[in-house]
Amino acid sequence: MKALLLKYKSVIKFILTFLSVYMVLTIAYKLYLDMSEDSIYYPDYITNLVARQSQLLIETFGYDAQIIPHEEEPSMKLLVNSKFVARVVEGCNSVSVIILFLSFIVAFAGKFRMTFFYILSGSVLIYTINLIRIAILSIGLYNYPWRRDLLHTVIFPLIIYGMVFLLWMFWVNRFSKNIKKHA
Repeated sequence: MKALLLKYKSVIKFILTFLSVYMVLTIAYKLYLDMSEDSIYYPDYITNLVARQSQLLIETFGYDAQIIPHEEEPSMKLLVNSKFVARVVEGCNSVSVIILFLSFIVAFAGKFRMTFFYILSGSVLIYTINLIRIAILSIGLYNYPWRRDLLHTVIFPLIIYGMVFLLWMFWVNRFSKNIKKHA
């Protein structure tokens, strides 16, 4: 058993680090959401910000966009040309995806400075791609409402998770090259 633990020490370290970082950040985010219940921003500051930024982005594409608080659930209604097309809920704000991305990068960390800047730039890229995703999804739902399931459950999750996967692969390949240089 000891030989197996020694043989797979780096894999075990990766898994434990990933799970630890993921759990700590998820719990911290949950606490943030719980504290946001009394906030002036509905449903929480980050989701509200994403909804407002998505509205501005849709307007840059030449559509009239509007967001209003949902009366029955913690979300923001997104209207395109006065037509209700989508709800911006907490899961749309990209924080959970960024936590997943960050946990992997920390678990596979390189030099501190490079890791820090990669996490920062990758998080900004994921957030930005998510805003573009929401805007294009909303415009797509406005123009092609019969494609709702395909757009929302297949194409647009593929975009955001595909981006994370590509960022991970870039990081692993770059990090592996650095290990080989120092070996």
